[in-house]
Amino acid sequence: MVWDQDALRARFCHALSEMYKTEVPLYGDLVDLVWRADAEAIKAGQQIGGDATINPDDVLPARNRVERHGAIRLGTQLELATIRRMFAVMGMFPVGYYDLSMAGFPMHATAFRPKSREALAKHPFRVFTTVLRMELLTERTRQLAQRALRQRDIFTDRLRALIAQAETSRHLSSEDCVEFIAEGLETFRWHSEATVTLEEYRVLKAEHPLIADIVSFPSCHINHLTPRTINIDLVQKMMQEHGMPAKERIEGPPLRAHPILLRQTSFKALEETVYFRDARNEYVRGSHTARFGEVEQRGCALTRKGRHLYDQILARVNREATAQSADSVQYEEILTKHFGEFPDSMEQLRDRKLAYFSYQVAPRSTTGLHERTGVPLSQLLKENVLEYEPITYEDFLPLSAGGIFNSNLGNTTLSKQLIMEADADLDGFQRMLGAPVTDEFCLYEQIQQQSLDRCRKQLGIEVIED
Repeated sequence: MVWDQDALRARFCHALSEMYKTEVPLYGDLVDLVWRADAEAIKAGQQIGGDATINPDDVLPARNRVERHGAIRLGTQLELATIRRMFAVMGMFPVGYYDLSMAGFPMHATAFRPKSREALAKHPFRVFTTVLRMELLTERTRQLAQRALRQRDIFTDRLRALIAQAETSRHLSSEDCVEFIAEGLETFRWHSEATVTLEEYRVLKAEHPLIADIVSFPSCHINHLTPRTINIDLVQKMMQEHGMPAKERIEGPPLRAHPILLRQTSFKALEETVYFRDARNEYVRGSHTARFGEVEQRGCALTRKGRHLYDQILARVNREATAQSADSVQYEEILTKHFGEFPDSMEQLRDRKLAYFSYQVAPRSTTGLHERTGVPLSQLLKENVLEYEPITYEDFLPLSAGGIFNSNLGNTTLSKQLIMEADADLDGFQRMLGAPVTDEFCLYEQIQQQSLDRCRKQLGIEVIED
């Protein structure tokens, strides 16, 4: 391979961010606000008083400032298979399967992202990608959606040619990479002219607003681009103070000493002017609500055992909140109460195998362990031979995503019975994708084991016993 996938991914993400700033200026304001919140959080954490200024870029890992996740919604198998090939050119692969029918959406999804520890450290750009499940639509809406989607092509001819060139010749020149970025941006660009009539749009929206968003436009416009923060509670407070239309509560786990998984908040979607064709093929003015601004704080990745405990607790939270018709404040109280059951120390998370960790040999450790074939991991930690740190969660939580989406949809009159009764369809999704989806737990397990293997070789022992 003759091009640098990590560099191409970084440049594409930067170009996408710049484009989105021009399309949604409030996103640019949000990025600036996150920078200020991180600076304030670092200053408070280091107990620096007075008028001293802190540049978070000098303190945080390089990936934090450039890190973004985007989200797109696709309509067809061809679109999903082609976007997979496009992201592969940038070293991004489908990780995880998300059944969004559980949140009332006629879609399922994956996340395209780098998989290796090294690639994630260089640039962790990820895109949460949903595709419409036609079988969950009513007959009238399905026919309308299929007809509209057949008439569009979200990829330029030149982009298709560059993707094919990368796959066959395994070569992209510097000029090709520049062109790839420019052509690729067109897939995600916003268009204010719809491809359906206003009447058709209303039919689609009546069944589900997200169907209208997927079907009615000539591109799979990026609907949010999410910066990462180290203190989402402070960002939420600052968003409200600055008059941004922030959602009522932060999605995900409650505030903890040691964050787990993912916490997200957003400003609500903008109502934007859109032009639709009428019966005389002339444009009439309407509006559409889809694009919003989101912020995330990432914690440590949980093992299957940890995720099972998390899901159990969350199910109890939601049952109690539903029974009490809890508002956002009451929900947060219920959430915090129940999550007291989830350990909040690194030692307990590790000892109970609830989270994944990366291990390294402690500086200046002297051991003489090379004379032994096997040493328990617990002993190496107790004797301060090894140190460990949590592995960052790089993926998504479908119920949190559902909360974000729902907060931007307003009230919808459609019956969700068909959607809510649907089963997950990983096999069907992978057939549409044209490739298998990687299990995210396997990736975290692999990263953890690789760190132990490096330690084992460095210490000169044959086995680190778990």
